[in-house]
Amino acid sequence: MPTFTAFTTLQARDSAEGLGNAMEKLMPEPAGVGVFEIEDGSGNWEVGGYFTKPPDEVGMTILAAAFGANPFVLSELPETDWVAEVRRELKPVLAGQFFIYGNHDKDKIPKKGISLLVEAAMAFGTGHHDTTVGCLKALDFLVAEGFVSQRTADIGCGTAILAMAAASLWPHFVIASDIDAVAVEVAKTNVDANALSDKVFCIEATGFDHPKLQSDGLFDLVFANILKSPLIELAPKINYHMAVGGYAILSGILIEQAEEVICSYSSQGLYLYVREDIGEWSILTLKKS
Repeated sequence: MPTFTAFTTLQARDSAEGLGNAMEKLMPEPAGVGVFEIEDGSGNWEVGGYFTKPPDEVGMTILAAAFGANPFVLSELPETDWVAEVRRELKPVLAGQFFIYGNHDKDKIPKKGISLLVEAAMAFGTGHHDTTVGCLKALDFLVAEGFVSQRTADIGCGTAILAMAAASLWPHFVIASDIDAVAVEVAKTNVDANALSDKVFCIEATGFDHPKLQSDGLFDLVFANILKSPLIELAPKINYHMAVGGYAILSGILIEQAEEVICSYSSQGLYLYVREDIGEWSILTLKKS
């Protein structure tokens, strides 16, 4: 299936986010839309979309002008098996006691530690991103301190790496949720491949909006490796669903965004316990007092 792309740049963040939201409503509908700050000190933002059908060039021109953006650059990408390409490029990841690998590297599994099989797939999270590595290291740190979670949730689980890591540590049930149906299916596949289907329950949900997340008691550990804005929105709900003395491991936060996230959670009674910056990202471990 051919893929078509449309990219533009503009200066104001609000305009960039508005343009990204407007692109979601285009016809033909884009398969995905992204809004990113260009990290060259210019203050410019890039907005892009991927389409399975050619986008309307006239409509794209009008849309760019409406938000003060440069004209969209439209391209058609050659048909490529991107999953196969990614698999060839991915190397195993070691984060604390956790070893994340694809089937092509199963001969490299170490004798010690916890090994998790995660194949490249059409969902976020192969374990190679700094945010995922940081969350695994944060989990490893808590374990080294003697922490044990009786009930764990992985909100925005992607490929369910964090949920599987927790399920591999403790004999307790873990809930892995994601807003995206494709991610949930990928998560289920990974959970099955690691023989953890009896311990990890994968659901499609927005935040805590699911009966499985609202019943059976409070959580001792919540992972949320998503983005700054949804993390801030989730702060009251994470506090509401978390046991006293429990921990939240958060990421998907740029270093310059960390203080804002910390403040939003401290106002809810979750205070910074450990912070680690990896690359351009912050990984926050918060404790409910």
